Amino acid sequence: MNQHVDPALRARAVQAARGAAPFDLLLLGGTVVDVATGELRAADIGIVGPLIASVHPPGERADAAMVEDVAGRFLAPGFIDSHLHYESSCMAPADYAAVVVPAGTTTCVWDPHELANVLGVPGVRWAVEVSRNLPLRTLVAAPSCVPSAPGLELAGAEIGAAEMAEMLSWPDVVGVAEVMDMPGVLRGTQHMTGIVGAGMASGKNVNGHARGLLDADLQAYATAGVTSDHEITAAEDFLQKLRAGLTVELRGSHDQVLPGAVAALATLPLLPVNLVLATDDVFPDELVAKGGLRDTIARVIARGLSPISAIRLATLHAAMRLKRDDLGLVAPGRRADIVVLSDLAGVAVDRVLVDGAVIARNGALVSPPARRTDAPTDTMKLPAQSPDAFRLHVKGVRSGRARLRRIIGSRFTEWGEADVEVRDGVAETPPGHALLTIIHRHGRAPAVPQTCLTDGWGEMRGAIATTIAHDSHNLLVLGDTAENMAAAANAVIAAGGGMAVAQGGAVTALLPLPIAGLLAETPPETTARNFAALRQAADQVCDWQPPYRIFRGITGISLACNAGPHLTDLGLTDGGTGDIFDPAEPLPAG
Repeated sequence: MNQHVDPALRARAVQAARGAAPFDLLLLGGTVVDVATGELRAADIGIVGPLIASVHPPGERADAAMVEDVAGRFLAPGFIDSHLHYESSCMAPADYAAVVVPAGTTTCVWDPHELANVLGVPGVRWAVEVSRNLPLRTLVAAPSCVPSAPGLELAGAEIGAAEMAEMLSWPDVVGVAEVMDMPGVLRGTQHMTGIVGAGMASGKNVNGHARGLLDADLQAYATAGVTSDHEITAAEDFLQKLRAGLTVELRGSHDQVLPGAVAALATLPLLPVNLVLATDDVFPDELVAKGGLRDTIARVIARGLSPISAIRLATLHAAMRLKRDDLGLVAPGRRADIVVLSDLAGVAVDRVLVDGAVIARNGALVSPPARRTDAPTDTMKLPAQSPDAFRLHVKGVRSGRARLRRIIGSRFTEWGEADVEVRDGVAETPPGHALLTIIHRHGRAPAVPQTCLTDGWGEMRGAIATTIAHDSHNLLVLGDTAENMAAAANAVIAAGGGMAVAQGGAVTALLPLPIAGLLAETPPETTARNFAALRQAADQVCDWQPPYRIFRGITGISLACNAGPHLTDLGLTDGGTGDIFDPAEPLPAG
């Protein structure tokens, strides 16, 4: 799916447009969704190879090798997902494509940030190679924050300016992936200046992660060279970032933000050209059920945006952001990526064409791609753990009482302290608290368990273990007892990575993710079922309290780049101050 087209083929398309040669394929009887003019107009479409050669009045031409009847259907450009992580859907590229292409997504920008934190540059190279020759045009962005909190955690690799420059030299890489180290950008650290500078020197996009940045900090972040953001939290935040000239990637994974954003758009005199749509993070069961970007488009329409405007954000605007003049329109000279819709407002996808061929019908690929067998699966570099690994061993105290640091909260955390009873050197978990353990799994350091107390998750009734643990993806276990935690952890270790739930010392659900401890090797429907079963089992272990104490939040407990206490494989850290404490070290009395 190269951007360039063979000159001889283009020449044939030119002659077909003139009527001097037949089309390869003719779409008859449809209504074109013209996202350039905002019109809905009846037209037939002549295609030669991967190109649209002609969009002309109905019935004007009949000379074609093949004809496709699209009467009563709307013909929109292929959807472009401007920012996503396949890892959030636990699917390798071929499986992800099998789900989203039948739902209309024909191009996407993948940030393999999670793979890179496990595997480094070789993981990004694998991501590029495994994405080729798929019906989904996958454009890879080079991960910029590996690890996301240098010095506070140890990931599987490190990426600096030299590695970034190497990745940006690859033709398949379209830019720098989201720049999460906001403090580093604002302070002008050598590390982040080098990474952003490499992006600007390449002439490719430098994508952002500007969560919470407003006013002077937002202006500084944009001035540093970052040109997009998807971390929208409210209408004012949304408008400030549009006004700062950032391309805002309005994401479907944060549904609570969409109503305010659509309402804010209604106050503007025109639809901003620096606004696109994205999914970002979609769990596998949701992806299979709703189709990814198709669902995001439908939801912004349901919240008041016109269907043509919503589709424009996911097509023409996205192509402009990517500097791809061959995508984003149903127009002559563009690639014949076309979504055939039976219902415009509901975004009901009937058929999908990619590069001039009907790739999907009735919700399924015509010919599913073959799976690769060279996936990196040997990434769990630690043995089975005993329950003792998950006990909080208090240093210097054999019995009595001790005062320990603890984490207050789940998503937005604060420092706290807890008085605990110590028996045989082990702290007893106070009511309302849970144990949290992180163990380094990448083999770059000894696998020494780090365990602390947290009161952000209520009264646990079991344990949840995961190797999806942002951003370094070490083994993370949250639970009530060491026995439950060991059961869940060892199931994940034996599976080569994944997620598991345990109660009563036994595993109640397991999602194997052997590829880098992040991706499944099972077909999409199986992965979705396994994930749904795991989520259901997790509901029996923890009482969720939206919007932050939710199942999704488990994977983000260890986000060390955020201010406040977060447990990593190095200890209790604070992304705001850079401090690291030993969670087993008692605080002074009084």
